[in-house]
Amino acid sequence: MKIGFTGTQEGMTPMQLLKVAQFIANNEINEAHSGDCIGADKEFHELITLANKNKEFPLIRTFGHIPVYDSKRAFCKYHFQHVPKPYLERNHDIVDSCDYLIATPKEKEEQLRSGTWATIRYARKNNHAGIIIFPDGTSQTI
Repeated sequence: MKIGFTGTQEGMTPMQLLKVAQFIANNEINEAHSGDCIGADKEFHELITLANKNKEFPLIRTFGHIPVYDSKRAFCKYHFQHVPKPYLERNHDIVDSCDYLIATPKEKEEQLRSGTWATIRYARKNNHAGIIIFPDGTSQTI
């Protein structure tokens, strides 16, 4: 399975981290696509890196969808790094590149001026499979 990830630059809550780690451990994942920003993207990449250290082959290949602006980049090391793009285009590419999207917004209510929520809306509009994991650890399908 190819998974994509979107989350807040403020990072995941402990419950979101736990739920994402459980998802990674309980699914056959061969690709992980994320946006290389500080906060949740970096934490997701660290969870994938840890999973790769703790498992036999095949490894989960990592794909970095890089933003054009460096100010909030995490500068993670990926197996493959895409050409930098503006945030909205990059977020659409993450959704388009995966079979299943994991989203960890910082709030339970949908926000209009949020890259994470914009990515969720794009996934919904395109009938894309995925899950939203809220700060308290509860979830709903996209």
